[in-house]
Amino acid sequence: MSTNKESNESHRLAASDDLEVSAYLEIAKEKSGQSPVPYPPSRLERESVIVIDFGSQYSRLIARRVRESKVYCEILPHDSTWDSVKDLNPKGIILSGGPASVYDDDAPMAPSWVYESGLPVLGICYGMQVLVHQLGGKVAPSAHREYGHASLAQSGPGEPLFEGLPSSMPVWMSHGDRIVEQPPGFTALAHTENSPIAATGNGKGMLGIQFHPEVAHTPDGKALLDNFVHEICGCGSLWTPANFVVESIEKIKKQVGDGKVICALSGGVDSAVAATLVHRAVGDQLTCIFVDNGLMRREEPERILETFRTYLKAKLVFTQSSEQFLRGLKGVTDPEEKRRVIGETFIKVFDEHAKSAGHVDFLTQGTLYPDVIESKTADSGVSAKIKTHHNVGGLPKDMTLTLVEPLRYLFKDEVREVGLQLGLPEAMVYRQPFPGPGLAIRIMGEVTVERLETLRSADWIVMDEIKGNDLYREMWQSFAVLTDVHTVGVSGDYRTYGNVVAIRAVTSDEAMTADWARLPYQVLARISSRIVNEVPDINRVVYDITSKPPGTIEWE
Repeated sequence: MSTNKESNESHRLAASDDLEVSAYLEIAKEKSGQSPVPYPPSRLERESVIVIDFGSQYSRLIARRVRESKVYCEILPHDSTWDSVKDLNPKGIILSGGPASVYDDDAPMAPSWVYESGLPVLGICYGMQVLVHQLGGKVAPSAHREYGHASLAQSGPGEPLFEGLPSSMPVWMSHGDRIVEQPPGFTALAHTENSPIAATGNGKGMLGIQFHPEVAHTPDGKALLDNFVHEICGCGSLWTPANFVVESIEKIKKQVGDGKVICALSGGVDSAVAATLVHRAVGDQLTCIFVDNGLMRREEPERILETFRTYLKAKLVFTQSSEQFLRGLKGVTDPEEKRRVIGETFIKVFDEHAKSAGHVDFLTQGTLYPDVIESKTADSGVSAKIKTHHNVGGLPKDMTLTLVEPLRYLFKDEVREVGLQLGLPEAMVYRQPFPGPGLAIRIMGEVTVERLETLRSADWIVMDEIKGNDLYREMWQSFAVLTDVHTVGVSGDYRTYGNVVAIRAVTSDEAMTADWARLPYQVLARISSRIVNEVPDINRVVYDITSKPPGTIEWE
């Protein structure tokens, strides 16, 4: 919770329609107790740590951990060139894990510039094996594979990577190969029962560790990565929400110039934060468009409009288009066809109302870094054509608008921190993710007005109980699903044949993986009792206890 002083300053920040960078710097200084480093790049020496990705499922987690140390981190493919990296001003390099073995014919290797740059290098698991292999050591299959918990013991004191860490500590292993011969000049820094060389280094910034410091199962892993980025790479703590806001405002001003910008508001935190940043940069050159497609939750359009009008202060075009969307969905039961219909309908509605803004040059998108990482095309830094996974639901391939994507290199938790820095309310910043197609993919089968109202009523109860029991912030998502299953029940003295509603509640950090939430039995009981008593045509409630993978968070 913010103090009253912080809250007042946040509102002062939020209410400013034309905030100059110098004024923002003063407010940020008051809020944080320290001045953010000024921007643009001519006055801010950018610095970063690069993760060279060899296909590990943990690469994204490495980047998140480094950013938690207030150091910018970017994930790049293993065949990246120095020219594609140098503008990031890297201060260190991390080689990720991966599924390959370095002695395979087609095993991915680190580019030569990694070793020629003179930068500190930390190889993790497969990354350690790559480093050892390329520098003249030898890697071979291990007779005793290590998967899971292990106890790591340092071989001797004085290594900066382990500064402040216990001499023996639990770590998480996941490997079938091991180092059998070290490169010239390297010595063992730590060992486990099955890995005599579980960490190695040459005393000149070249380091390798066989375990995964980025996962929660290595409790001291965060401290180890802190040591690498700060003590060994010499990075400062420049990656902060305050610095990001200042940088983004300047970048947007430079990109947009005198152009006109439109933004499709979804009600989610991504589009809200993106729109707020653009509005701070270009003011009335931005027009926001909010389309009520009739597929939102109960009272949601009204709450979204009130919040945006209170905090955003930008031009806002609102359109009630539920009839148009429902006509398109009539008779449609296939989930992919639902998405296609909703996307195409949105395009028509959005384009129609975008004309009210006059000639438009730019489109603001709430694209996040996970979208970039998962993209099949390389991230060139040049705005690409809009992809269907973006917030606006998929726009025409021949659309000529240039994208403005201020959140393109942020994770979801970082977006929320920036939102709070901008003075947006917690109710908006911490709103649970909601799918672009809305309730249409939480209704199995055809979407009708009647079925929408049934689901809205059940979902309202779920959310009411989750919030009433102070569980909302603990959940990544929590919602109801209206299945296409009917079951026999008894209401009073009468037989019923009603709908089955499924409750879905998951915990997650980034939605790539998720675990089903262990909701208290009394909460589940209360939800079930209320739904079957308060919502007509529902006589059975089930709870989904499937994690992701193998399931997905949404049912369709």
